[in-house]
Amino acid sequence: MSKNRGAFFGSIIGTLNHVLVGDIIWLKRFAEHPSELNSLNYVRTLDKPKSLDTILHHEFEALEITRSKIDLIIKDFTQELSNDVLSSNLTYSNTKGEMFNKNLGYLVQHFFNHQTHHRGQISTLLNQVGIDLGVTDLVARIPSE
Repeated sequence: MSKNRGAFFGSIIGTLNHVLVGDIIWLKRFAEHPSELNSLNYVRTLDKPKSLDTILHHEFEALEITRSKIDLIIKDFTQELSNDVLSSNLTYSNTKGEMFNKNLGYLVQHFFNHQTHHRGQISTLLNQVGIDLGVTDLVARIPSE
């Protein structure tokens, strides 16, 4: 899991950590939105990761516990979003300290696209070590009508 396999964030565990770090960074930004969404209260208490390649957990089991907690927060966050909130702007700084003011709805799209991008890489890395993930296409999960 920790062997460098040439991915953007090196190893499988490094890439999994990056997805988690990215989620925490974005959720902390979303938590500063003027709407003060209650679903993000826990995220407000978290330390901001120092960099995009921060390793929060070296072991998969610990990472899985944190991932599950963050996934529940993301679910609650999406249920709390309204059209008014999504159509508003968010002012935030990136990891280099540069300031931005962008539409929150588009930023939420980026948030999920970022996860998808790196999860695709993780799928490839797992396949390279002989782990068969089975069918991962979303269309296979959409029920027939």
